[in-house]
Amino acid sequence: MKRGEVWRTLTATIGRRPAHLGLVDPDKQGPERAGELAGAFFRAGSDGIMIGGSTGVDPRITDATVLQIRKSCPLPTILFPAGAACLSRHAHALFFMSLLNSRDRRFLIEEQRRGAPYVKRFRLEPISMGYIVFEPGMRVGEVGHAELVGRDDIRLAVEYAIAAELFGMACVYLESGSGAPEPLPAGTVRAVKRSVGIPVIVGGGVTSPESARAVVRAGADIVVTGTVAEFNQGRGDLLSRIVAAVRKG
Repeated sequence: MKRGEVWRTLTATIGRRPAHLGLVDPDKQGPERAGELAGAFFRAGSDGIMIGGSTGVDPRITDATVLQIRKSCPLPTILFPAGAACLSRHAHALFFMSLLNSRDRRFLIEEQRRGAPYVKRFRLEPISMGYIVFEPGMRVGEVGHAELVGRDDIRLAVEYAIAAELFGMACVYLESGSGAPEPLPAGTVRAVKRSVGIPVIVGGGVTSPESARAVVRAGADIVVTGTVAEFNQGRGDLLSRIVAAVRKG
């Protein structure tokens, strides 16, 4: 896929059906294994590969990971960076995001300020995102100094989502954290979806076809899974069934 076409292609997809993105964290395995995970997502029917995590990664590792993923599958690669040091010129695009409920200026604007010149230099396609972390938050909530939004705090969730839309962000991401025991409640996802006119992404805790189906039916346009692929080696059928549940809606 050519640079500049990633978000247009994804939005065209979600105009027909919900989309699935697989998340690969360069900090959790080497590039070769990352490529294998990306290949598993591709075979399962994912629509793209997100690359990133909650902790800082050596840019050389990010580069090697992106290159191996691109070698292993034809899906678009979208950086999901923890900070400016996690960018790679080899990716197609990146989620240029602000952690809206962080108490730390670094995750609101400072990392973005530092990374912006590299985004232009590398000619990466920026996809602006309002990132909201919910309880339990897991590692991303801790690292991002997030003032966690309650799972059932619909008012606060909706306010953050509307703020993201009014800032002109392309999408809003509702994140429970990698390894969360369960996804956001359907009522919270549904309320956010009804309040905004931009795509809603949901991640964290989606570990079964049933949980994937629940968040999609509540209104998620894009569902992200990562841990399920990392820790269910030899159970490619589970990943395929989760992606199928997302795509069927």
